[in-house]
Amino acid sequence: MPPHAPVGSRRGPSKGDRTSQAILDTAERLLHTRPLDDIAVDELASGAGISRSAFYFHFSSREAVLHALASRVLDALYESATLWLRRGSEPPEASIRRALGASMSLWRSHGPVLRAAVRARDRDPLMRDFWAGVARRFIDATAEQITIEREAGVAPPGPPARAMATALVSMNEQAFQNRSRARRSAARDRELVDTLTVIWMRAIYGTA
Repeated sequence: MPPHAPVGSRRGPSKGDRTSQAILDTAERLLHTRPLDDIAVDELASGAGISRSAFYFHFSSREAVLHALASRVLDALYESATLWLRRGSEPPEASIRRALGASMSLWRSHGPVLRAAVRARDRDPLMRDFWAGVARRFIDATAEQITIEREAGVAPPGPPARAMATALVSMNEQAFQNRSRARRSAARDRELVDTLTVIWMRAIYGTA
């Protein structure tokens, strides 16, 4: 620590961190206009203000950039899902609606990244394994919460919790993915969130 630095001060992001972030920001911006296959490494490097050779110091490939982008967004999606998992005394319908609304917003903001990651999993084994891990994370957490709600007498017995969680999580992904492709409409986005909330409430709690 420098001799006159205040106690508890923190250094900002390093130059390498800033460069990596610039590459990620460039990739996300370009994904709004065309698919990953049409984006050259030279474009990513140029957008970050570095050379092509310097790009490979930070990422091994375009796919590695997409993986990093997707990881960041999916972590945010998981956090939005925990609005229900951590609902405490909040009524189930309110927490589910809030969680679904937050997820819809993330799909709106980062749809190109998420859709590119979905496409990549069909041909990239590493992305496929990554998505499988993401799915397990969401499904395991949802199944655990369903079990907790049933044991507390809040939700009635029903199909195996993991089977129900798998169906609900898969439905969310497909619904949000399709909606993120459509023209922005706050009313239609709310309609989707309302519809998914009813489905989750009926499936888990037996009521709308």
